[in-house]
Amino acid sequence: MRYDQEDKVTDIQIAYIGGGSRGWAWTFMTDLAMESRISGVIRLYDIDREAAKSNEIIGNRLKHREDVCGKWDYVVKDTLEEALCGADFVVISILPKTFEEMEVDVHMPERLGIYQSVGDTAGPGGMMRALRTLPMFMEFGEAVRQYCPTAWVINYTNPMSLCVKALYQAFPQIKAFGCCHEVFGTQKVLAAIAERELGCGPIDRRDIHVNVLGINHFTWFDYASYKGIDLFPVYKKYIDSHYEEGFEEQDNHWMNSTFACAHRVKMDLFRRYGLIAAAGDRHLAEFMPGEEYLKDPRTVEGWKFGLTTVAWRKEDLRKRLERSCRLVSGEEEIKLDPTGEEGITLIKALCGLERVVSNVNIPNSGLQIANLPAEAVVETNAVFERDVIRPVLAGNIPEQVRRLILPHLENHERIMRVVMGDNKDVELVTEAFMNDPLVRGRVGREDVRALVQDMMAATLG
Repeated sequence: MRYDQEDKVTDIQIAYIGGGSRGWAWTFMTDLAMESRISGVIRLYDIDREAAKSNEIIGNRLKHREDVCGKWDYVVKDTLEEALCGADFVVISILPKTFEEMEVDVHMPERLGIYQSVGDTAGPGGMMRALRTLPMFMEFGEAVRQYCPTAWVINYTNPMSLCVKALYQAFPQIKAFGCCHEVFGTQKVLAAIAERELGCGPIDRRDIHVNVLGINHFTWFDYASYKGIDLFPVYKKYIDSHYEEGFEEQDNHWMNSTFACAHRVKMDLFRRYGLIAAAGDRHLAEFMPGEEYLKDPRTVEGWKFGLTTVAWRKEDLRKRLERSCRLVSGEEEIKLDPTGEEGITLIKALCGLERVVSNVNIPNSGLQIANLPAEAVVETNAVFERDVIRPVLAGNIPEQVRRLILPHLENHERIMRVVMGDNKDVELVTEAFMNDPLVRGRVGREDVRALVQDMMAATLG
């Protein structure tokens, strides 16, 4: 990495683990192509070398376009060591195994009446996915220790909290953090509601200042402000008038998109706990008791969000594979529209080009949430500047919300114990399932144990 006199940083070496991605990689490429102040090399590493090779072609095609101001070379690396050696940044965005395993994660628990709207973070699906993912993250952490110990490691893979936890378990001095856009979505909702209620706008979501506290996909705001205006009364007024229909974003109705929602779960949680829940309803619902928002498909429909089926994900992958072929051949070009992600902004800040405050997933070792365990990976704001992340002290989380979070933190510890053991501890995984709010009190232990055995046999090999 080299600093130029023209307020630019060149020759940045970025290792991309999961470099064959047909989603996040293109997002990353788009944002890099639109940024003129940084440049360098993206080292693509993926167990699917052909997929990485396709992205090498797609990425290198970008740098020759006249409308591209960020000049990057993309190169496939055959080993993790080659990708990491001397890297300045490491980006991790992987799919642990295939959608066949994820189908088990999401849908096999339905035989016991347990429904999951995402299945990659909490609930039986999130825990089973963690058992596949964390051994790989332990390897990544050890490899970073060996080949690029001073690199910043940015994780996008779910389950976010446990993936970051595994990196620090493998290499306690690692400079790793988890990056998630769910908070941004809630800032956008607040911005849109403020426009309607205050009669002003348009409002950029970055102008919605918030205090973030919680764990990934179960984050909360206890403060939200726009130009000195407290948004809590504004939000409450809107909810009081629109609780039944919810809030619909323009051109994104919940019935027409597997990821959209009417934000009714957020509204209900605000009424019950007095904080603004700051993730998509699909994620929030999975952290709550199963009889509340995910009792059955009819209940889900009443709350105006959807169950993201793995069949949909498989069809979406088929379309993205077709698009990859078009991008490789030149039949289609990547559109240079801002993606709304902050990964490149954070890289610029860590290079010293600017100072940024953003939400981040890191260990609670500074007790940024004072009444959660120090060993937990929490999500709060942090200040990003040259080669440092300074977590913001978010304060205590209210006791009622803390009690909602604790079962998940307890299960994080259980799953880590399984991974650090033989990864086949059926009894400990059963204990974790029984402690999960989606399962607890709804199904007997023997049925849960049989489910655990079948899920482990089908997904862990």
